[in-house]
Amino acid sequence: MAVVIINPNSTASMTEAMLAQAREAAPGLAFEAWTSTEAPPAIQGAEDGAVATPPLLELVQRAADQGADGIMIGCFDDTALSEAAALASCPVIGIGQAAYHYAVMRHWRFSVVTTLAVSVPVIEQNIAAYGLGAFASRVRASEIPVLDLESDPAGSAKSVLEEARTAAAEDDIHAVILGCAGMLSVAQDVQASLRIPVVDPVWCAARWFNWHQA
Repeated sequence: MAVVIINPNSTASMTEAMLAQAREAAPGLAFEAWTSTEAPPAIQGAEDGAVATPPLLELVQRAADQGADGIMIGCFDDTALSEAAALASCPVIGIGQAAYHYAVMRHWRFSVVTTLAVSVPVIEQNIAAYGLGAFASRVRASEIPVLDLESDPAGSAKSVLEEARTAAAEDDIHAVILGCAGMLSVAQDVQASLRIPVVDPVWCAARWFNWHQA
């Protein structure tokens, strides 16, 4: 099964990190990853998502035309997911969508820890649109800009962990979902310090394709 991961932002190092994680999560699949070079370097909120949508959809169309068996939208905001799915005849899944459903399949009530507060409304709207509001406690912002996750992973991990610990203590949840693809750089540190599961959305999306391959 050939799956194209499309990073809707223009930061190539994030694309490479997602590709490595997907290959580790589902080694039996053939992954390749593309970067949307005409997009903002990070997608933080609805305005960035709107700017990122046209070049993203061009890449989705290209992947579909080249015969991809699946397409992964590599942004936790699930940028332009419905539009992308309408363009392609193959399955298209967003990493946010995959993470929520992974938690729900395990009957986990969850909170999301994302980057900046500007991203919270988009994520809340997505959860509601997927009909999963009953499983979601809260969407929390760690107030870490996306690009800081790579430039300062130690400091970022500390802030994400602090918010995740607060969620675990206050939100009556079974799991914390990491609400940004860039949080791959801090996921292990956060999980090592938390007593409840930490859900990595890229892993979830890769496994989804693995479970659903023909």
